[in-house]
Amino acid sequence: MKLWWPHTEALIASLLGYQLTRDPRLLQIFKKVFKYTFLHFPDPVDGEWFGYLNRQGVVSHTFKGGPYKGCFHLPRCLYLCEKILDQLLEDTGA
Repeated sequence: MKLWWPHTEALIASLLGYQLTRDPRLLQIFKKVFKYTFLHFPDPVDGEWFGYLNRQGVVSHTFKGGPYKGCFHLPRCLYLCEKILDQLLEDTGA
């Protein structure tokens, strides 16, 4: 199973790591996780993210919320990533 929350945490962690170390491998990890995550988890019809995919990246459960997936986690991830990316752009003067 591929779950939504490790992907959101990997996005945040890889960006924070890159911001602190400037290790390009961490930026590559962020790009790889970002590409996979935004290709497979979002529902292109009704929005929000599906919570669970099988090993092939196909949605295995169509529900989008539950006891462990509420309305807080995904916006937190997106907000933090945007904030870190903004800071990185400021640091480079871009």
